[in-house]
Amino acid sequence: MRVGFVGLGAMGEHMARNLHKAGLLSAVWNRTPGKAQSLSAELGVPATATLAELAARVDAVVSCVSADADVLEVTNALAPRLAAGAMVIDCSTVAADTARRAADALRVAGAVFLDCPVSGGVEGARDGTLAVMCGGDPEAFERARPILQAMGRTVTLFGPVGSGQAAKATNQIMCAGIIEAVAEAMAFARAQGLPLEKLIDTLGKGAGSSWYFVHRAPNMVRGAYPAGFRVRLHAKDLTICRDMAARFGVSLPVVERMLGEYAELIARGHGDEDISATFRLKAELFGPADGKPRS
Repeated sequence: MRVGFVGLGAMGEHMARNLHKAGLLSAVWNRTPGKAQSLSAELGVPATATLAELAARVDAVVSCVSADADVLEVTNALAPRLAAGAMVIDCSTVAADTARRAADALRVAGAVFLDCPVSGGVEGARDGTLAVMCGGDPEAFERARPILQAMGRTVTLFGPVGSGQAAKATNQIMCAGIIEAVAEAMAFARAQGLPLEKLIDTLGKGAGSSWYFVHRAPNMVRGAYPAGFRVRLHAKDLTICRDMAARFGVSLPVVERMLGEYAELIARGHGDEDISATFRLKAELFGPADGKPRS
């Protein structure tokens, strides 16, 4: 199967490389052409000038873009040139309603849409170990399985279009609570004067461990937060979760609390840092930036 890739950001470029390793990647496109041209030179696959050109070259397109409007823009640009039965596999994190709108647009064009958001961070994208949460037609899912398995270790169909995004929203709520707990615990540990590297090594093997603790608590020790999952993007995702819950008349305390913290981080200029930067706020609970306990 010939596969095109759209959206070569921190996650997307690694996912495209893994498709290339599997012998599936046929073309790439990115809104910023330089990224596509650089990857084209590295992998020896064409970087198309337009989405329409990419659509005409492939049997399936994998997209990984930032926002709901981007998904709809990409889908609408691809639709006129996709062959009948072609697939668009969208790995972005957007609202379930957006996925359904994209599916409707492609159905009119005779193509198929699967919403397949992913989790696992930049590391999972690089190593091909992502968890992939899918929504769509079972037959299309089976056709897409070789593509999905080139990028992820766990690939699951949850139901019709939109179900993948609902599963990802669930994941994002969990991530919010976990990263808040990790940041709060690490701020507490620093205030106690504990050796933090030893703490991470020990607690990383205990009952309270998590992926975020093992992989992101070291950021808190270093005081450096290179983008794995940006604050502003998780804030966008949690806003989607808020809207989905509001349809049931429900307000989710973890979501609301983290949206408040992310708003503060963004206001301070930290929106493009990794979400482990919430440690900045938790550390302040215990005193000044030097980490000394309050007297």
